[in-house]
This record gives sequence, structure tokens and C-alpha cells, in this order.
Amino acid sequence: MRYRRLAFLALICAIAMLGYMLLGAKGSWSFLLPFRGAKLAALALVSVAISTSTVLFQTIAGNRILTPSIMGFDALYVLIVTLAVFFLGMQGFFAIPDEVQYLAALMMLVGMSLLLFGTLLLQARVDLMRMILTGLVMAALFRSLNSFAIRMIDPNEYSAIQVSSYARFSLIETDLLALSAILILGALALVWRMRHRLDILALGRDAAINLGEDPRRGTLQALVLIAVLVSASTAFVGPIAFLGLIVVSLARSLIRTETHASMLIAAGLTSMITLVGGQTILERVFGLITPLGVFVDLIGGLFFLMLILREMRA
Repeated sequence: MRYRRLAFLALICAIAMLGYMLLGAKGSWSFLLPFRGAKLAALALVSVAISTSTVLFQTIAGNRILTPSIMGFDALYVLIVTLAVFFLGMQGFFAIPDEVQYLAALMMLVGMSLLLFGTLLLQARVDLMRMILTGLVMAALFRSLNSFAIRMIDPNEYSAIQVSSYARFSLIETDLLALSAILILGALALVWRMRHRLDILALGRDAAINLGEDPRRGTLQALVLIAVLVSASTAFVGPIAFLGLIVVSLARSLIRTETHASMLIAAGLTSMITLVGGQTILERVFGLITPLGVFVDLIGGLFFLMLILREMRA
């Protein structure tokens, strides 16, 4: 039954990808196929990176509600862009090559994520409530600093920050596709290699030690991979808060297994269906009236509240 559902998800994903490539196609195929193909590859990379990082984070945190984005990651990215525009100015900011901006944001996000999550997850006993409160406080701090910096910059420069504050699925910088693919695919390969170790880590610290797995080493390795995946996808297309929570929860309810080999595939396929299918509908049906990230954040926020209420009743 599990494999049938995975095959069904793969079929729906293939249909969504074909729809993105073929619907509304006009003009020369020699132009359309490379143009749409690059954007489709970017959407696939980002969707799998977000879903995989969410599965890993929930595994090492031992909680099905927490995600890196909910813990303040997106607010940190917007703060980095705001401070860059504040100190460099809009002209200086855009004068920096895209590759340099990407790598600088990536390194800062990886460093801050390791500092923020590592101090909490590498303890002998993870205090879930402390982790949630720390993430919420840090997110509030980042947003407050961002608001303060915005009030001090030129209003004309705010447009550069506003563009970076939302996921840019319709304006993907394909020049960064090769660099992002190397980072994300490399991290995904390492995650797949340690999928069986993740099954052991999900059993808890004591069970992992009894089975011969070092939980501290495994958590640190997973944390580094999470930082790379989330940082690469966020620096590539911008922040999107609740996508990981939605797709991983849907995948878990569909296949009903905690085996990471199946969960990683199911979550990745569900994420690609959501992003590619959603972007196809917005571009081909609604004419990009509203960015896809707005819909995802709206639905994800309601979904997050529903999960919290359900956990409180349990």
C-alpha cells in the first residue's frame, strides 16, 4: 500500500511538471523548453530541499510541529538583506554580483542556524518548550531589528527589501541554478546516505545509544545538512515559512510510516506537487495575481494553529 501511494504521488508530480512545461505554451519550443525547464528545475530543487530539511529537523527535535522556518529562519534572512541595503545602499547592494550575495547570505544563515539550533539540540536532554520559546524570541528580535532598520533607510530603497521578503517563484534567478544545484543535491545525497541512522535517532537518545549510534554526532551532522538545505533554498528564492510543515504533515498522513527512506521521498514529491502545481495554476490560470508564497503562508498558518490545538487536546 505504501509503494502504491508513493507511485501515485510520483504520477501526480509528473502531471504537474508536464502541465508547467506545456500549458499555455506559445512561440518557439527552442526558447520555451530551456526557459521553463530552468525554472522547473529550480522549483524542484527548492521544494525537495525544504521538505527534506523539515523531516530532518522534526527527527532530531522529536516534534512534528517544529520547522526551521517557524523557529525564525525567514526573519533572519530578511534582516540580513535589510542590513545589507542599509549599510551599502540600494545601488551598492545591486552592484554586488548575484553569486557573491548568494554565498554571503548562505554562510551567514548557516552560521546563525548552527548557533541558534546547535546550542539547543546538542544538549544531553532537549527541552522542547525552551527551544520553541527561544525560536519565537529570536524571530521577534529579528523582525524588530528589521523594522527599526527599515525606518532609517531611504523609502526608495525599501523596494529592494520588499522583493526579498517574499518567495520569488515567478522571478527565479536561474544564473544561480548551477551553484544551488551543487549545494542542494550534495546535501540530499548525504541525507539519503544516513537515512537508516535517522531511523535510529528518531527512537530517542537512550535507544540510539543502545543500538550503537552516537546521538550527539548524528544530531550535529543532521543539523549541518539542515542548515545547508534551508540556507541554500532561502538565499535562492527567498523565505517561505510554512511549506515544509504542510507537505511533511500531508506526506506523513498519506504513507503512515516513520521510515525515513519512504518519508523523504513522499515529502519531496508532495512538496514538488505543491510548488509546481501551485505555480502552474497561478501563472496559467490567474495570471500571477498573488505570489504563491502568500497562499502557502496563509494556509500554513491556519494549518499550524490546527496542529497546535490538536496537540493540546491529545
